[in-house]
Amino acid sequence: MKAIAPDDRGFALGHGLFETILWNDHHPGHWDAHLDRLARGCKVLGLPVPDRIACRNVVEAALEVADRPHRAAVRLNWSAGAGDRGLDPPSRFEPMLSASAAKLGPTPGPASMVTAVTRRNDRSPASRLKTLSYLDNVIARGEARKAGADEALMLNSRGKIACAAAANVFWIVEDVLYTPAPEAGVLEGIMRAEVLRAARRSGVKVRVVRGARPVVLEDAPVFLTNSLTGVRRVARLDGRAVPFHPLVDRLARMVNPEMR
Repeated sequence: MKAIAPDDRGFALGHGLFETILWNDHHPGHWDAHLDRLARGCKVLGLPVPDRIACRNVVEAALEVADRPHRAAVRLNWSAGAGDRGLDPPSRFEPMLSASAAKLGPTPGPASMVTAVTRRNDRSPASRLKTLSYLDNVIARGEARKAGADEALMLNSRGKIACAAAANVFWIVEDVLYTPAPEAGVLEGIMRAEVLRAARRSGVKVRVVRGARPVVLEDAPVFLTNSLTGVRRVARLDGRAVPFHPLVDRLARMVNPEMR
């Protein structure tokens, strides 16, 4: 495997993108959707779009190194590559494509979550991208772990609900499904889109909202979505029990690979 250069812009500046993909039963989950999102991110960052065959080849190589587990978390990285000192991009990009794979254990049970002090910068275009700079999320997750929780609820700069450190957030009020809009500083998650499609197909009322104060979660069922865990119910939020709603399990059965 090619070594990462000290002047690689992904390493030095976080200039690049990544995708985390569930490898399940010898297949990559939502492969095209992940590469489509990666391509959209490249347009925002001014990067060339990686070749899809090259992406698949580097993922296959990473899985070989990991002894081809039945279930794995695959991380695909697309770095801007080497460049001169400073912030200005090189006149010609030479991006670096890499991947890693790690065996996954059983799907985790319901999550416990705390509201983080660290905020999501909804005014930054990077808040809607999976960039190689994920430090705010790292700090927020650290807050959650320190508090004995699994995950952190992140509010944006206006104090509105945005997301979790590594997941999108949904809640239910009077049988209506809510989730924050991208304008709230939200990554448009692959499983977020799957849940929205599944809910609408099954007749569930959906509201994608630009802003909601965390007070709306005090008595609401809450769940998280990401590519590795699918739909994951939140059992506790800021130390209090979160109520259960059958819609959460219903959506999980529709989108979680192991429940189909």
